[in-house]
Amino acid sequence: MTLFDPSPELIDRHVKPDVPVCAFIHDLPALTQHAQNIVSLLPEGSEFFYAIKANSDPIILQALKPIVAGFEVASAGEIRKVRTAVGPDVRIIMGGPARTASDFETALAYGVERVHIESVHVLHLANAVAAKAGKKLPILLRINLSGPVPGATITMGGQPTQFGIEEAQLAAVLDELSTCPHLSFEGFHLHTISNNIDAEAHSVFCRAALQRVKTIARRHDLNLKVVNLGGGWGVDYADLDRRFDARGFADRLRRLLKPGDPVIQFECGRIVVAYSAVYVSEIVDIKTNHGQAFALLRGGSHHFRLPSAWRHRHPFKIIARERWPWPWPRQSHANGPITVTGELCTPKDILLHDEPLSGLRTGDLVCFLAAGAYGWDISHRDFLSNAHPERLFLTDPTAGRSTAERERIPA
Repeated sequence: MTLFDPSPELIDRHVKPDVPVCAFIHDLPALTQHAQNIVSLLPEGSEFFYAIKANSDPIILQALKPIVAGFEVASAGEIRKVRTAVGPDVRIIMGGPARTASDFETALAYGVERVHIESVHVLHLANAVAAKAGKKLPILLRINLSGPVPGATITMGGQPTQFGIEEAQLAAVLDELSTCPHLSFEGFHLHTISNNIDAEAHSVFCRAALQRVKTIARRHDLNLKVVNLGGGWGVDYADLDRRFDARGFADRLRRLLKPGDPVIQFECGRIVVAYSAVYVSEIVDIKTNHGQAFALLRGGSHHFRLPSAWRHRHPFKIIARERWPWPWPRQSHANGPITVTGELCTPKDILLHDEPLSGLRTGDLVCFLAAGAYGWDISHRDFLSNAHPERLFLTDPTAGRSTAERERIPA
């Protein structure tokens, strides 16, 4: 996967010319090539779903539709978004905690293939909604495995979390399932690890998880059709050259699967879309307060919340621009630490803290790389009602400029 790292000329060619720059720019050919590479590596008997929570823009969904097995959603709104963007026939699976009756009503109405159940209450709720509709709803039970979780870095299971059914309670939940005739048990869901960079460690988890659910199925005489091993294929924002070894992971998975095994599903988001987009924002002011330097952007965490949400130093580059339309001198920062902030009325609107930069000027650009996942979609975009960024989708990065927001820019 080649990191989308746009040149100053490419950015100037595509953004609006007469306002301070603020844009998400996506390289669609890079996105689709990367997704095809991942999916093509996986062995027979496995399926790759795109988790739309990472980036749910309709143009992204349309680009991925021919490549992935389907889409994983976490709300009724995401169900409707997928159906509107890519049509009535695409496969949808639904996960997530805190389900309501309307969630299951929407899942049934829009032909969701399968839902993932995370508690006894939700089990009975799904059954009641399916009974009222006169339908049978296929389900997976999401297990919060007894820890420790092998190969884990950031865990969503194997410890106290709000996710899934504690493994020790599973037998009781299966007894409750026998009283739910409008649910069809098809297997287990184990989304346990988030943003794992180590593909070998992730394969250790997958092997242990698959062995454990097979044992559970034998113990309870269950017909195990599907095991969803979640997502968690990570992106190393501290070192973008370090990649999750999808090929090595797929090879280990191939050796793990046996004839007659259940279908193995993955539901990944971040690794699919992160590398093929940038968030670029213009420095509109530079100042010093109480001995500390600040660069203020035409943008901020209300557009790109990922750095503050994950509390990490997001990779970036500075793009110097010579254009200066004003008759007064440009503000500048000669050398030393400077904090890059946004346009919000809160001191928490910080994208970079005490960066050692030199030669920074108003009118220059800060370009955040690998910004395609969990940026715009998780941001409090309407706080203070500032203008939204441009959202540009390049079908050919060499094409001419377009000023339309959220436009698929043709070759």
